[in-house]
Formats: sequence, structure tokens, C-alpha cells
Amino acid sequence: MDDTGDLIERAKALVPMCHCPFSGFRVTAVLEDCSGEMHHGVNIENASLGLSICAERVALDSAVTAGSRDFRRIVVYSPDGLPMPCGACRQVLGEFCSRDFEVIVAGPGGTPGSFRLGDLLPNAFTLKEAAGP
Repeated sequence: MDDTGDLIERAKALVPMCHCPFSGFRVTAVLEDCSGEMHHGVNIENASLGLSICAERVALDSAVTAGSRDFRRIVVYSPDGLPMPCGACRQVLGEFCSRDFEVIVAGPGGTPGSFRLGDLLPNAFTLKEAAGP
């Protein structure tokens, strides 16, 4: 298992892969599964902005495609500002991750912040709630 600094360095290395010609706000993500495998993502913007996809969801989609379903933590990084996960990313992570799942957010030159998913997405709507009684 890499320490947080190593995960941030992995995330920084992905910055050139970002495709964000509209916002110019580059975001990368490294998602660590419970077996220690790393799954990478970058933000990918589209001319039809609603079809753009955030780095966090790219990393999660890649992990699920590779067969991973249990996750330890994610690092979200941007050299352009503080990249707090959007509501959609929080909800999608909530589908696969526990309330204690660690979300590490790092921006340019600052100390990374660490959050619990349950604090970022209180009262989450999850599969359990969707299934009903």
C-alpha cells in the first residue's frame, strides 16, 4: 500500500492526460482498491458539456471494469485549484464505498485534505435504500 505522498505523485503524473479544453481545470484521480491495486482517471470534457466526465468517475469505472468492487481510498488532484468531488462523483462513490472511505483532495502547493465519504455525502441514497423494505 502506497502512502498518501506516493498516491499524490501518481496523480500528478496523470495531469498531461487530462482533456479539458473548455474549463482548463485539470483533475486527476487515483483510486486504491482493497488489494492495493491502483486505478487511474482524468477529467474528460466534451463539447456537449453534460457529457463530460470527472476524473473520479473515470477511475471508478476503470476499477469496476477491471473487476474491483472494494475500495480503500481515492486521491483527487489538480494543479489548478482545490478539486473537491462534485455531487455526482460523491453519489457514484457512495454506491461502492463505505461511509468511512477516505477521500484525499490535493491542490497546488497545499497540504492535502482528508475527508470521510459519509461526511461529504450525508444521508446518501444507496442501493440499500433503493431496494426498499
